[in-house]
Amino acid sequence: MNKEKTVLSPEWSSRIRRYSLQSKSRIRGQHKGSHRSKYLGSSLEFSDFREYHPGDDVRQLDWNVLARTEKYFIKRFLDEQEMRVHILLDTTKSMAQEEKWKVAKQLTVALGSMVLNKDDHLSFSYVNNTTLPPFRKKGARFQKAFEQAVAKLEKPDTKGNFARNALTVIPKDLTVLIIISDGLEHLEEWQIFFKQLPKLAGDVRFLQLQSAEEMAPSYTGDVQLVDMETKEPLNVSMSQAVLTSYQQMRMAHQKQLEALCHQYGIAFLSIKVNDGIQHILFQQLTKAYWIR
Repeated sequence: MNKEKTVLSPEWSSRIRRYSLQSKSRIRGQHKGSHRSKYLGSSLEFSDFREYHPGDDVRQLDWNVLARTEKYFIKRFLDEQEMRVHILLDTTKSMAQEEKWKVAKQLTVALGSMVLNKDDHLSFSYVNNTTLPPFRKKGARFQKAFEQAVAKLEKPDTKGNFARNALTVIPKDLTVLIIISDGLEHLEEWQIFFKQLPKLAGDVRFLQLQSAEEMAPSYTGDVQLVDMETKEPLNVSMSQAVLTSYQQMRMAHQKQLEALCHQYGIAFLSIKVNDGIQHILFQQLTKAYWIR
């Protein structure tokens, strides 16, 4: 029997259940979830039941259902609305570096699990050379299915431009859109992409992944570099002047990418994959108030 692929250990999955994705964006739609509307009053109407989870208001327990089923259920009302969260993962070849790809998948599963665990609507997609239906589910019971879907993703090898093609795989009418990418494509492409995003979601976030090798290359002497996207080779003598020039170009790209995000109201967070998933989740993302 083949063992199911996993991205996070059971211990991690248990810890993640204590956290939730935060958003100040207006919750869209009339679908029922775990987020209370600001508008309380006579409009509250009974909708249906859901299983009781620790932390729920015990005053909403339905004792008649308990007597019939011997299970705890709470009443849900129409003021409890869902968040609609979409995670977009960059699977182009520049993401193929082992540690970067590992952390990208871990973040995808962790954030998606937080969404599902709060009875919110999660969708997930990536730009691919073939047409694949995106993951669209709601509720904690789909956490394992979501993790398996991400775990099955092979090493990134998507051809083409991520920013240019991403709009084709993003649904509309979202509460939160999370983009996980290394942000290495041309700034002109990002600007065209970012300009369209406020129409799709009230809360857009760009999570940039950077590796230690990208930030501070350790190459010395005469080397042949190969572009991961085009496979074109380039012979370079790695002198101090070349390294200095690279760092200047990298920092300029970084600052302009962050400035573009700010221009279009996109929350930007750059992380070092070598810091590890624990530090990224429970230090950086909590400090940025993305989760709590």
